[in-house]
Amino acid sequence: MANPEAEQGALSESGNGPSPPSASPPESEPVNLHYDTRLPKLPWSRRAQIPIIAAAVYSVIRTLGPTLRFEPLGEQQAERVYASGRRCIFAFWHRVIIPVAWWARNRGIVVLNTTAFDGQWTRKVIEWLGFGTAQGSSTRGGLRGLAVMGKRLEEGFDCGFTIDGPRGPRYVAKPGPVMLARKSGCPIVVFHIGVDRGKTFTNTWDHFLLPAPFARAVILCAPPIYVPADADADLMQAKHAEMQRALERVRDIGEGWFQLTEEERQHYRDEFLR
Repeated sequence: MANPEAEQGALSESGNGPSPPSASPPESEPVNLHYDTRLPKLPWSRRAQIPIIAAAVYSVIRTLGPTLRFEPLGEQQAERVYASGRRCIFAFWHRVIIPVAWWARNRGIVVLNTTAFDGQWTRKVIEWLGFGTAQGSSTRGGLRGLAVMGKRLEEGFDCGFTIDGPRGPRYVAKPGPVMLARKSGCPIVVFHIGVDRGKTFTNTWDHFLLPAPFARAVILCAPPIYVPADADADLMQAKHAEMQRALERVRDIGEGWFQLTEEERQHYRDEFLR
């Protein structure tokens, strides 16, 4: 099994990837539930599981990831955002978190991460893969997490949301990216990854996808969604609906990509590569 902590340290020292930020919960008492990022009290048996699960998941990603063959469509959307002097707020469905974790590794992208048990081992995995973390979720500490992400955007880091996480409902987008886009002036860029071979775990809330070794994968990035700083409640709702539609469209195309004819795929390539 790989030693992820040693590997991450070597990565930072070698200069081959960014050293991502990590936001630790402040010592002061939280104002209310939406600012509370204190770790829950767990029995010792659960605490002992955190590093074991993290190391196992990390090893799976490190073993599987290099075998995946990605075809990115729409990466120029992010490049145009960077050229304008802004950073991106990425949003994607929780289902594809494994291929996303590998594809987006070592870029210093800051991800909103829950403080619950699942979030504690997940935090270790994504930080070993070169992501930053901001603690919070849609149910606890979310406002503090968004505030941290706003600071990271100002510092020149992208941010990312598993948009229906951490517990669903599946394929229902949370409002966090729209709120952060209004505050920061940075746009939302939604994307999805489809694979030609893999296992969907239908007994999980997100229909978790584990790609097969050596699977082909397509990445579909939609045009950026900007939210004006003076957006009122109606416009915020409209922007949220626009984000939901964009997420659904790239998901539908991505999930059916390898059932399309080559002519149909080329049609979408022409669209997403414009």
